[in-house]
Amino acid sequence: MAKAKVATTRCKGCGLCIVFCPRKNIRIDEKINDAGIHPAIVIVEENCTGCGMCYVMCPDACIEIESGKP
Repeated sequence: MAKAKVATTRCKGCGLCIVFCPRKNIRIDEKINDAGIHPAIVIVEENCTGCGMCYVMCPDACIEIESGKP
C-alpha cells in the first residue's frame, strides 16, 4: 500500500498537511531539523492510506507518496 514520506530536512512546519490529513496521522515533530524548524512527520506509517492529500497541500513539495510495490 502507498505511504506518505516527509522530507524533514526541507519541511518548514507550516502544518497544512496536518490540517488536511483525513486520518489525522501527521503531526509536528518534537525534534528540530537542520534549519531549526520542527518538521511534520507521519505518526503511524501503517495508518497512512496513501490518499495524497498531504502531498497535494504541501506548498514546498516535501511530501512524496511511495508505492508499496517493489
